[in-house]
Amino acid sequence: MSPTSETAHGGRRLVIVESPAKAKTIKGYLGPGYVVEASVGHIRDLPSGAAEVPEKYTGEVRRLGVDVEHDFQPVYVVNADKKAQVRKLKELLAESDELYLATDEDREGEAIAWHLREVLKPKVPVHRMVFHEITKDAIREAVANPRELNQRMVDAQETRRILDRLYGYEVSPVLWKKVMPKLSAGRVQSVATRLVVERERERIAFRSAEYWDLTGTFSTGRKGDASDPSSLVARLAAVDGRRVAQGRDFGSDGQLKTANVLHLDEQNARTLAAALADTAFSVRSVESKPYRRSPYAPFRTTTLQQEASRKLGFGAKATMQVAQKLYENGFITYMRTDSTILSDTAVSAARAQVTHLYGADYLPEKPRVYAGKVKNAQEAHEAIRPSGDRFRTPAETGLTGDQFKLYELIWKRTVASQMKDATGNSVTVKIGGRASDGRDAEFSASGKTITFHGFMKAYVEGADDPNAELDDRERRLPQVAEGDALSAEEITADGHATKPPARYTEASLVKELEEREIGRPSTYASIIGTILDRGYVFKKGTALVPSFLSFAVVNLLEKHFGRLVDYDFTARMEDDLDRIARGEAQSVPWLKRFYFGEAEGGTSGEGGAADAGNGDGDHLGGLKELVTDLGAIDAREISSFPVGNGIVLRVGRYGAYVERGEKGQEEYQKADVPDDLAPDELTVELAEELLAKPSGDFELGADPVSGHQIVAKDGRYGPYVTEILPEGTPKTGKNAVKPRTASLFKSMSLDTVTLEEALKLMSLPRVVGTDAEGVEITAQNGRYGPYLKKGTDSRSLTDEDQLFNITLDEALAIYAQPKQRGRAAAKPPLKELGTDPVSEKPVVVKDGRFGPYVTDGETNATLRTGDSVETITPERGYELLAEKRAKGPAKKTAKKAPAKKTAAKKATPAKKTAAKKTAAKTTAAKSTTAKTAAAKKTTAAAKTASAKTE
Repeated sequence: MSPTSETAHGGRRLVIVESPAKAKTIKGYLGPGYVVEASVGHIRDLPSGAAEVPEKYTGEVRRLGVDVEHDFQPVYVVNADKKAQVRKLKELLAESDELYLATDEDREGEAIAWHLREVLKPKVPVHRMVFHEITKDAIREAVANPRELNQRMVDAQETRRILDRLYGYEVSPVLWKKVMPKLSAGRVQSVATRLVVERERERIAFRSAEYWDLTGTFSTGRKGDASDPSSLVARLAAVDGRRVAQGRDFGSDGQLKTANVLHLDEQNARTLAAALADTAFSVRSVESKPYRRSPYAPFRTTTLQQEASRKLGFGAKATMQVAQKLYENGFITYMRTDSTILSDTAVSAARAQVTHLYGADYLPEKPRVYAGKVKNAQEAHEAIRPSGDRFRTPAETGLTGDQFKLYELIWKRTVASQMKDATGNSVTVKIGGRASDGRDAEFSASGKTITFHGFMKAYVEGADDPNAELDDRERRLPQVAEGDALSAEEITADGHATKPPARYTEASLVKELEEREIGRPSTYASIIGTILDRGYVFKKGTALVPSFLSFAVVNLLEKHFGRLVDYDFTARMEDDLDRIARGEAQSVPWLKRFYFGEAEGGTSGEGGAADAGNGDGDHLGGLKELVTDLGAIDAREISSFPVGNGIVLRVGRYGAYVERGEKGQEEYQKADVPDDLAPDELTVELAEELLAKPSGDFELGADPVSGHQIVAKDGRYGPYVTEILPEGTPKTGKNAVKPRTASLFKSMSLDTVTLEEALKLMSLPRVVGTDAEGVEITAQNGRYGPYLKKGTDSRSLTDEDQLFNITLDEALAIYAQPKQRGRAAAKPPLKELGTDPVSEKPVVVKDGRFGPYVTDGETNATLRTGDSVETITPERGYELLAEKRAKGPAKKTAKKAPAKKTAAKKATPAKKTAAKKTAAKTTAAKSTTAKTAAAKKTTAAAKTASAKTE
């Protein structure tokens, strides 16, 4: 009997999906007889620490969560924050006649379904329900046509999970011991970090070179119009038959790499320009070719991330967060896919919209078919497209903000993929003449005209290079023929300088990882998020900048774990894992070779991974052998990088610093390096400046009252003064004494502050007086500047000197004014960035209590490490806003508890004190409960979002 018919006879079915949002949408499509509940991501996983491992396990199993001695058996534990949800699922299952596991149709989703079955231990029939879009028809079809769990997919995912656990848990402790605590290594994150570091190394090694050429404006001598201009601009291409060097002829180091080209300097270029001033020019050749451009394939995960970055300013993480919401609410198909294939239903829907919106002239005779380009594409999904058998136009969706913009992008790309090619003509014109000094000069100009825009009417792809010319850009040239005479209106000499290789952006790093076949497209967003969160990379604008910490980490991994961060080896590992997924190799032999190594001559077939170890000669060493021999790793050596002039940059446990000389010697110098300094900006000159700045403790003298020594120091939050307490002063416990400390004013500096000023600073807070009700008013200096405080009411002061000279009357006058919400509200913006592509509102940078932030009037986003008011670009501002919107509004549940205070205020004077105490206890209890609930909810949401990790 089919599930549908059984439902009609009163059967009860439990459907388990991954997220509450998806559960809510699907429940509306299934109707009575179905209970839809969410697992909220994974319900169990490998233990996060030894405390979670059952007592029956000992030794290495407790540390790794994997029994490497017994065929790499994993130890799974139910996540602590999921135990309540598991109990709920078991209770619902006990009341059900059938179980439908409706998690995502990929390896991760298949693994979640398997874990659910293993933990719930159902005694009723179990069905695997799969779908790639959340529409009424798709869900009902999935219920009517379930399948069995795919154990091969489960095994493949388990192998990946075990591999990543072994890699992370064995290599990360090496980083803790040799670089800095709390670092992490990962199979893909470490390689991604290496890519960013190598690009920065290229920038450091880069030396700019100059090259020159000529630009000529040539006239036909006739009147022109838009379709046939009267003049054209051409660049010098060759002199005496020798090609003139252009930017493409210089390497990543900035130096000329192409042989047999003419490298013009300024003098030669200007001399040639002058010699060509009175030259008679003519058209030497006109080459015309048909131009044809086919539409772009529908979106995959990576191409969606790249285009959302280029066109909407979204980071990879923000793109996937918005796409997840669109998918769960039934607007698009599954957003983690390697496929560019469209179903027949989707092709029909797209072609129908082409005809309706653009006309039959834009519809090709036959549907377009896009073959998959991704090697070992892991899933059989469709491309990312609008859901349903009739695509809703963006206006029909009712979406707003980021979701509207991303849906519109997907919709346009999908419709355009089924439209006709764009056609036209491309033309190259060569213009020649002989200079007065006898040299022959040949100029070249290229043009393009589009006679039929085809798919470009709907969509044109963006470019990573902001200066790149997009596909729909026309360049019209005059209609000229070979032999036509042209006059030179102007010939100028143009100088150019080679530029260092551009840093990766999120979009270009995703593209690089995919081209190298490293990792999986579905995990790239989480990988980039990880290297940002770990401090290996930070952003300047949209560029990904490696920290000095990442240089030390990559240096260690390259020198002592070479193959683990080798690009080809990592790609081969991906191939091996896919072979396991296809059943062409076995998991256990492969893991044994990777972890324990293998003598030369051992087979890499039957599950073995070629070169899974990292040794040479007669023995291919495994991971375990590598991490056992740590004596060869010199922690100081791998964290040291010469700068020049005897200066060395070192990465210490508390950050990067430069030093010169030996500790203990009189000439020894040391200075911290700013956290947001890009490695390629640390020049010898800058290092000298840092070392020349005053550092260390400045002894100011003794406090005449206490006798304690007063010193000035440079701290994490800036310069400050403090007192040195006598030896034996208790620092902890009931009798602990804390030294008086105060931040320096902005007008003060470490090397000029006096003892008198220091004592004055440490006298703060100063009691200004009391108000009419007897409430004390104090003047205080805080992290965000000077302010007054009266009870819980704080008011900012405009001048630090007011802390010492403001009178009670002046303070009362400030409190008599309405409180200003946000100091930056009355200030002009620090910088204007332009119009946000999502909200279509002006974006500005403002100064807020917690530092500068970008805002479009609706959404605020604080600038991150590496961002600055001076360097932030419009694209970076839009990206910060997009990421903030993707997170949604801040939770305010925990702040509602103080409502009880109203009752306390209404109490009679005699009961006022008791009522306040009672209200305070109630408030504290409710606040704690609310915070706990909010924390659990946040943790659950975070684990759901991070379910797709590598």
